[in-house]
Amino acid sequence: MGITFDIEQQKFKFDFEHDGTSDLVTLTGSGYQVEAFGKCFYYGYEFEPEIDSETRTKFIQYVKFSSSIQKDEDLSHFIQKAINDLNAKINLYDYDLVIYPESSSQVNQYMLRYIYRFAQPTLRQMQLVKALPSNIAFDADAYTRQYLDDVLENGRPRYTQAQKDEALASIGKMMDLIHSKDYFTIAKDVKKSKLRPYMLQFLQFATDADRELCATIKNQNILIIDDITTSGSTLNEILRTLRILNEDNSITIFSLLGRKNLMAEMG
Repeated sequence: MGITFDIEQQKFKFDFEHDGTSDLVTLTGSGYQVEAFGKCFYYGYEFEPEIDSETRTKFIQYVKFSSSIQKDEDLSHFIQKAINDLNAKINLYDYDLVIYPESSSQVNQYMLRYIYRFAQPTLRQMQLVKALPSNIAFDADAYTRQYLDDVLENGRPRYTQAQKDEALASIGKMMDLIHSKDYFTIAKDVKKSKLRPYMLQFLQFATDADRELCATIKNQNILIIDDITTSGSTLNEILRTLRILNEDNSITIFSLLGRKNLMAEMG
């Protein structure tokens, strides 16, 4: 299939029957399955490597923020085709639970409804929502062990005690700022920060009942879905949230649109 961008009309055009040299994205085909995040990871489409960042951004915005997926036949077909291919690979009927992150786009909800066409009637869904900034914590001990206590080749400490104290003081100020903001104001800046691995509680279950259920179910097949994977930070956070509860379930991850070199880095 081919998707191109008409510069004059500022519009994306879909051709589900033919491939072209100017296509923006392609179905992942034989590269559909990737070992990433320590789990079995699938993604529906990937950008062609020569597509510039401005066009990629426009397409991501179009996919995520379409006014109505149901009324956009091209976009709905685009999503359905990826889910159909996923079902052919993993058999969605075998899954017991679908977990997805809170999103400002409609894509995850649309994918969820379409997945129900394949899955058994008892398929459950759980949503992970953004934690209140006041609940977000920073693991200072882990940061100190992995960064501040680093040593040079000659065995001398990389940082003086004064430098360590200054770094931790700066982090304290940063946490005060985070706690004073709403989540969506800070998310963009934090997710690319080197401090991100040490930020805790970014996602939580929407209800206590969901959290308790996920903690108690064992040896079930769980499918994690998300619309766009760019940095991989959201999926990593979902997995960390689930691992805190238990590690007994078989987890498969699906993202509608991924970036091939990111997948290679995480494989």
